[in-house]
Amino acid sequence: MIVGWVREVADQPVEALAVAAGLVAAATLGGFALRPLTRRTRSLHHLVLVIALASLLVGALVAVVLARLMVLDGDEARMVLVVLGVTAVFAAVLVVIASGPLAHDAAALEAAVRRLEGGDRTGRTGVRRSDELGHVARALDELTERLDALEGARAAVEAERRLMFTSIGHDLRTPLAAIRAATEALLDGIAPEPTRYLQAIERDVAALTALVDDVFLLARIESGTFAPGGERIDLVELVDDAVEALQPAASARSVAIALRARRSVQVAGSPTALGRLVRNLLDNAIRHTPDGSTVTIEVIADGLADGVGDGVGSGARAIVRVVDEGDGFDADFVDRAFDRFSRPDPSRARAGGGAGLGLAIARGIVEAHGGAIRIEAAAGGSVVVDLPAAR
Repeated sequence: MIVGWVREVADQPVEALAVAAGLVAAATLGGFALRPLTRRTRSLHHLVLVIALASLLVGALVAVVLARLMVLDGDEARMVLVVLGVTAVFAAVLVVIASGPLAHDAAALEAAVRRLEGGDRTGRTGVRRSDELGHVARALDELTERLDALEGARAAVEAERRLMFTSIGHDLRTPLAAIRAATEALLDGIAPEPTRYLQAIERDVAALTALVDDVFLLARIESGTFAPGGERIDLVELVDDAVEALQPAASARSVAIALRARRSVQVAGSPTALGRLVRNLLDNAIRHTPDGSTVTIEVIADGLADGVGDGVGSGARAIVRVVDEGDGFDADFVDRAFDRFSRPDPSRARAGGGAGLGLAIARGIVEAHGGAIRIEAAAGGSVVVDLPAAR
């Protein structure tokens, strides 16, 4: 049969070439005609079925043309058409069954997009394929995960922002209310001891100034604009100055401050920032230790011989440990003790003063100096600062 087809085509080369070109053109035009349908169809079942039947229709057209060219006789052409008709029926069944997973996965993709559009970022497509549809499903799942993570971060930032405004607002309201009441008493001339009222105003202004300074310093630390410098500092002298400055506050509660240091320990950094760090830790210990107890502050030269090190980065460390005799830190508070506005007991902390920034600022100062700060929960109220020692 094939030899006969070749002979018929060889006898009519021009007609055969024209017919072949026409069939190619018809198939091409048919393909372009189906493109809009692929975009408008609502079911992948229908789309695949139409494409399969269109292919069989092209086959039927080829059979008719071959019959016209006398390559196929009438009986052969009719037989081809019958075969193509039967094939179309089985092809339709095959397409409907085989395209089921494709339609199911496409529906899963659409459902995932609808859920994401409605704000649900917990669902995933569940589609596992190796083709382009699978790539789209994986990309959608990754996008959903990133959006979920970003939403979690945004919610955390929003919660922190609300906490910041609440904390700062509360800590500003109390001294401002006291200043306003004292000022009104002075203006109305009903203050029995004007000097005492002015001293109270001065204390409240100092508290407000300290709060604003803490917020500003923390903003510089977190923005990366805080630069400690490299000035040579005797850490023992720095701690001794802090003890002297806080001695009146400790004496008011009969709290003793014990300084333990056997040698001079040199560090490099900002004396102002490190002095503030030590005063913050010491003040925190004094406020949380019982009346009549002792706060101990140790300065330890770790890895130094006679207080002289080999230089920064040699492994020599300067350790400052502040220990009070209070109840210490709760186990569930240790992990968040250095977070901003973090308090072990917000109601009691606010009553006793403090905006919950002390330990957050302490961590920022220490890390800016290349050190680390930690809480030793086993030692009760013990905070340890570890700094690199200077030459």
